[in-house]
Amino acid sequence: MTLIDTHAHLDFEQFDRDREAVLDRARSAGVKRIVNVGVDAASSRRAVALAADQEMVFATVGMHPHGAKDLDNAVWAELRALAQEPKVVAVGEIGLDFYRDRSPRDAQRRAFEAQLAWAGEVGKPVVVHDRDAHADLMRILNKWAQGLENSSLAGRLGVLHTFSGDLAMAGAAVDLGFYISISGPVTYKNAGRLAGIVQSLPLDRLLVETDCPFLAPHP
Repeated sequence: MTLIDTHAHLDFEQFDRDREAVLDRARSAGVKRIVNVGVDAASSRRAVALAADQEMVFATVGMHPHGAKDLDNAVWAELRALAQEPKVVAVGEIGLDFYRDRSPRDAQRRAFEAQLAWAGEVGKPVVVHDRDAHADLMRILNKWAQGLENSSLAGRLGVLHTFSGDLAMAGAAVDLGFYISISGPVTYKNAGRLAGIVQSLPLDRLLVETDCPFLAPHP
């Protein structure tokens, strides 16, 4: 079996002691590619460097909703420059997080919309974070998708990572051209609804991820 981990944070400090060993174990388990996801300028920089150093690793660049308030001109300039690197495959991790609310919600919406517009300009799919913001998120994604009907991104707009919505939302996202990514929580004892969603979606729209170092499967 060939596996692609579509969402990892191997640049985080939790892997500083054994990053090479982690990559070796992934290879031994059949993982052929890992997409290392940026969450701000610093981690996007590290993701690009890791991708340049490791053949199996690819990178994304973007500003997570937690840091939306920090998306100023200097950060924009750096993210835009990093996106030109050859192994950067997407814009992300972007989106809305109304659970932690570490940035004001209006700032989150503005940063999300601006990064979506940028992704459309550069022709890169997006990696979308959504926590307790389903309605706002889908409204923004619908509006964005409507402007991309003749774009090279049509049908492959991006991925809703660690999906936490309901089946109707998953179906609407798939219809827009998104993939649905499933991580460790699908193995939790209370994951009945999520497991049902997985069973109902077409296999060619499902992705898998670790989101490491977060969301380990149930032991």
